[in-house]
Amino acid sequence: MKPAILALALAAILPARGQDSKAPYPAMAPIDRYLMADRDAEIALARSAAPDEISRNATVLVLGKDGYETAVAGTNHFTCVVERSWMSPFDSPEFWNPRMRGPICYNPPAVRTVLPYTLYRTRLVLAGLSKAQVEESVKGAVLRGELQVPATGAMSYMLAKNQYLGDSAGNWHPHLMFHVPKTDNASWGANVVCSPVVQNDEFTDVPEPETIFMVPVARWSDGSSALGGK
Repeated sequence: MKPAILALALAAILPARGQDSKAPYPAMAPIDRYLMADRDAEIALARSAAPDEISRNATVLVLGKDGYETAVAGTNHFTCVVERSWMSPFDSPEFWNPRMRGPICYNPPAVRTVLPYTLYRTRLVLAGLSKAQVEESVKGAVLRGELQVPATGAMSYMLAKNQYLGDSAGNWHPHLMFHVPKTDNASWGANVVCSPVVQNDEFTDVPEPETIFMVPVARWSDGSSALGGK
């Protein structure tokens, strides 16, 4: 598939804001539905977000009833984690979808400045706060400087073949994510014909001080093709 066609195809299947007015997930499900019973399976899923050369030496976090816990202490300063649905924009119809699993491996700058967004939201959700309360708390943390802008060079891998990014997106496509302070698409040439850079406009309204640019790639972390063939 030609790069321009691939970029347009991927942009077309990005989940659309407010596409399901029936609110299939109107409230948080019981916490057990968000947890993975098999700790080793969660570790493996988290590691599958990045090539083995990176993830095998990374720190791995797993979700428990009280928040994320360190399951493996790494040595390369990367961190791999399976994020849940509450990392979606607050107006996403799948904000409480218990099936969502987003394996991601953050590089060192992102571990320092972007991973805290996940840990912060998760802590509030597991404390029983409502979606509205979580959103207001995040906004306050940003104003107080408790949640920082992404550090220079912050990026992450999302190459897990078994990722499930929601009912509308499924496992979508392997991609790299670049986390930058809030900016517009033009600064990266995103979402234009023949550009491989995609920016999901749905994520411009999140209160965290970042913009995420995605670059789809051709292979999953195990080396298999995402475009068909070997």
